[in-house]
Amino acid sequence: MPGAAATPTRRLAGKIALITGASRGLGAAVAFRFAGEGAHVVLAARTVGGLEEVDDAIRAAGGSATLVPLDLRDFARIDELAAALSARYGRLDILVGNAGEMGIFSPLGHIPPDIWDGVIDLNLNANWRLIRTMDPLLRAAPAGRAIFVTSAIGRDSLAYWGPYAVSKIGLEMLVRIYAAEISRTQACANLVDPGALRTRLRARAFPGEDPESLRLPESVTGCFVDLAVSECERNGEVVTPSPAPSSG
Repeated sequence: MPGAAATPTRRLAGKIALITGASRGLGAAVAFRFAGEGAHVVLAARTVGGLEEVDDAIRAAGGSATLVPLDLRDFARIDELAAALSARYGRLDILVGNAGEMGIFSPLGHIPPDIWDGVIDLNLNANWRLIRTMDPLLRAAPAGRAIFVTSAIGRDSLAYWGPYAVSKIGLEMLVRIYAAEISRTQACANLVDPGALRTRLRARAFPGEDPESLRLPESVTGCFVDLAVSECERNGEVVTPSPAPSSG
C-alpha cells in the first residue's frame, strides 16, 4: 500500500471495524488506516491473496486484523458473519460497506441478466443484507458507525452506466432511509463519495486515463476516520472528502 502509514493518534482505539472489499484499493487503504488508528479490523473480500497482503502490512505496522474470505453475494454467509461477530465481540463499532464492481458498459437492453443481477446484488443487495444483520451489533456498540461508498455516477444519468449507476443511487436511498430509522439511537450511517482514485476499478472504467493523474486511495482515508469516531454526529449525509495530498 504505497503512501500508507500508521498514525500516532489512535482515534479508533479499541474499536471493532468490519470493512468489505478490503483486499485492495480503497478498502485496503481504509483497513490499514483504521488499524493504524487502533481499531481491530475484520477484513472481508473474495481475494484471499489480497487479504493476506493487507494483513501482512497491518501486522508489520503493529496492527491487528481478522480475515474473512467472503463473496458478499452469498447472502447466507453475511448472516453467518454477523453471528460470529456477535458471539466474539457482542457488538460492531464500525461497518464500512466498500465492496463493489462496475459490471459492463452497454445499452440497458443489451446487458445480460446475470451481469445486471451480479452488480445489483453486490453493490446494493449485499449492503442491505449487511444493514439487516449488522444493525443489532451497531446498536449494541456505544456509538455504532456505518459508512458506505457511493459515486456521483449514480446521480449523473450517464448513458451505458446502467447497473453501476442504478446500484449506487439505490444505495444512497437505502443508507438515507437507514439513517432516518436510527436517528434516535447512538448509531449513525453516512456515505462517502471519494471521487476519482487510482484503483483497479477506475482503470477498468477509464482504460485510457493516466493513473499518475489520480489521487491514491490513502489520500481520502481521513474522511472515513472522521465519520467513524464516536464524536461524529453526522447522519444520512453523502460526504465528499477533502483529500490529503497524493504521493507516489
